[in-house]
Amino acid sequence: MDPDNEVESTFRQENEKDEEQRKRMKRPPSSYGSMKTESEGMEEEEEEECKEEVAEACLPVATADHDETGLLFTRPDSPQTLYTTTTEQTQPPGAVFIDTRSSDLEDHSEDDVEDMDEFLVADSPEPPEPVELDDEMQTDECQPGKLHPEQDLPHIFKSIQSMLTGFTREELYQFKMWFYQSEPSITLQQVMDGDILDFVDKIIEILGQDRALLHTISTLQNIKKHPEAEELRNLCKRALIRFHLKQYLIRKHQVIREGVVRAGKQNFLENIYVEPQISTCGYGGVDNFHEFRSQPPTPHQIPSPDTFVGVNNLFRLQKGNGQLVRTVVTTGIAGIGMSVSVGKVSLDWAELRANKDLQFIIKLSFNSLWYLRNRNLPPLQKMSIMEVLEYYHPELKNMKYLEEEDCKFLIIMDSYDCYQAPLDWEHAPVINDNHTPAHPDVLIVNIIRGTVLRGARVWILGRRAAVSQIPSKFIDVVTEIQGFSDAMKDEYLLKRFYEADVASDIVAHYKRQPSLVMLCRQPFVCWMVATVFERCFRFLGYGMHPPRLTPFYINILTVQMNRRLQFYQGKAENELKWSRDDKDLLIKMGKMAFKMLERKTSVFFEDDVKEYGLNLTEVTVFSGLCTELPNAASDSRRTFCFIHFTFQEFMAALYVFTMFRTDAKNVLVSGLWHVPKIFTSKDQTKSAVGLVHCALDRTFTSPLGVYDMFLRFLCGLLSPHCHHEQLGGFLFSHHAPKVAGLGEVRQLLEKTIQSGPEDRVENLKECLREMTQEDE
Repeated sequence: MDPDNEVESTFRQENEKDEEQRKRMKRPPSSYGSMKTESEGMEEEEEEECKEEVAEACLPVATADHDETGLLFTRPDSPQTLYTTTTEQTQPPGAVFIDTRSSDLEDHSEDDVEDMDEFLVADSPEPPEPVELDDEMQTDECQPGKLHPEQDLPHIFKSIQSMLTGFTREELYQFKMWFYQSEPSITLQQVMDGDILDFVDKIIEILGQDRALLHTISTLQNIKKHPEAEELRNLCKRALIRFHLKQYLIRKHQVIREGVVRAGKQNFLENIYVEPQISTCGYGGVDNFHEFRSQPPTPHQIPSPDTFVGVNNLFRLQKGNGQLVRTVVTTGIAGIGMSVSVGKVSLDWAELRANKDLQFIIKLSFNSLWYLRNRNLPPLQKMSIMEVLEYYHPELKNMKYLEEEDCKFLIIMDSYDCYQAPLDWEHAPVINDNHTPAHPDVLIVNIIRGTVLRGARVWILGRRAAVSQIPSKFIDVVTEIQGFSDAMKDEYLLKRFYEADVASDIVAHYKRQPSLVMLCRQPFVCWMVATVFERCFRFLGYGMHPPRLTPFYINILTVQMNRRLQFYQGKAENELKWSRDDKDLLIKMGKMAFKMLERKTSVFFEDDVKEYGLNLTEVTVFSGLCTELPNAASDSRRTFCFIHFTFQEFMAALYVFTMFRTDAKNVLVSGLWHVPKIFTSKDQTKSAVGLVHCALDRTFTSPLGVYDMFLRFLCGLLSPHCHHEQLGGFLFSHHAPKVAGLGEVRQLLEKTIQSGPEDRVENLKECLREMTQEDE
């Protein structure tokens, strides 16, 4: 009797099974591909006479329950596995599979076997390789490519089986008992029933291939089989490394972090994810929409739909010579969804939904490299790229696979703008292997050059003003996240809420404000709309009036400034207090925006930034309020703009209001040829009504759209909810008094609505509502 049958016999005796059950268990255990009817099994018990009868008993017999095959699996209580499915796929027409592990088959001679029906196919104990669909047959949902053989299920199965095959009866029994006792999801009967193949099949079905492998290794160690455990670990090392990387990525990205994390309010990325539009022809990512202008002073190009590419297909793009790309740069404005795109690619790979042909995905963010450069490395100490990878991923220690020519893996290097040191692309030393120690600056240059981690696909993400410093000769393709289309905005908001009526209310409400619809092109603003309106709709009567616009622009400003403190200055969440320098940055940026408004332009250059005493990187990268436009200037100067023209108008209004509130200064007077007749002296222009009157004068003396949104934002900032509650503690002191004289401003606006130009009336009503509505 073989060891498997003896273990089964022992188990049956301990459980005192009845005589009939013991007889049934004596027949040969089933294996993958072995398919017999129950009646055939009874015949085999009774006859067992000769090899011809054995072969005859294995032939399919039609039954009422199995009209197509006439076959019944010998393990009816077990779901079909990959091997069962594969057996059906590879089975020739009319063929049946016999179990070669049966002791009865040992009596067959070679001549007898040759005489058997040509359609009889012997199933070896080794499971067949799974059938892969051709690449042409694959769809976007089922991407081309397959797992590396050493990471696929057949290799894991065979490796576990080979470790257990050499065990004695007592050792196998001890292993199964240890395995059962330390794994609560498996029953004793599931462990003890069947032979080794059935046992391996069952644990993979229940635990999955990764957990089954890890549990097998730990059980081998528990029963003091350390050489076997080490051998199994080495046989499946490629799969184990993938598992550890997969678990890291799942922990990192499975739950999406949105704003301030609240207990019980976390969302799974997969539940709310909507893929944004990603274009291979980026033009800066700035939307041209404006409520009053057909196009802004400096119109921007919009990419066509035929340039869009799926986030999981970035490394299936081809260069001009037909070769697949190696280095992909993805950029976009702040809040457009770069970090979430990284999470989506990582999760889809980890859960085998996409890019299965990538053996490894290794996250190596520039933020981590910056931290390593400044805090963890003693002066002058150098590290090789493998040491850096091992520092963040210890499971990669002594891994040689990354040096193999056919090893296909991806390095994700996001947050390029977090690495604040300049990189010397021309004179950095060249490194030709993965084990040469070097400074992090040099390592980064050589990774992007392709001299280190030669087989890697490299995905670099960052804001355009930062990644534009990478020489184009090292980049195969630049992609730009364009954000959500109108349909995607609605889909995102509807997916966030279980209550359909709440979701539909929010979608209908935000669409009442055209500029807000435009802003929701950024997933970050969509999240803000969902969060704010969900809270607002809890109050009875909310939703009677359209939403105000100014509070949302203040929220965007506040979040981006706080992110700047966290990501670029390393501040903790409880340390986000704006310093004098932070406030000065906003005031100077607002002044620049105001002067651009006066000059009727929406772009600025490096010289403009210096003119107002600003740092280019602070303005165009760290602030999150501006972006770089690619190749916009004919004289090759770098060209920049605000993330939207309305944001330039908002920043200009914020500057005017701040000067009025903190310095009692009306900067609008200096731009007027004369003081309006309503005022007897310039001192009267320093009141709230004087400020608004000057803004009205500018608006009415300029073409439609030049100052109209500026006026609306200025009136919105006069609202106590905006300047005292939202900006209090940030731009202004908590103890600063509220702006007085709003009653006079209200009377002025109401009077102007009645007598003002017809094409300005609707905006004047919006200005009044921005200042007086108090429903948020």
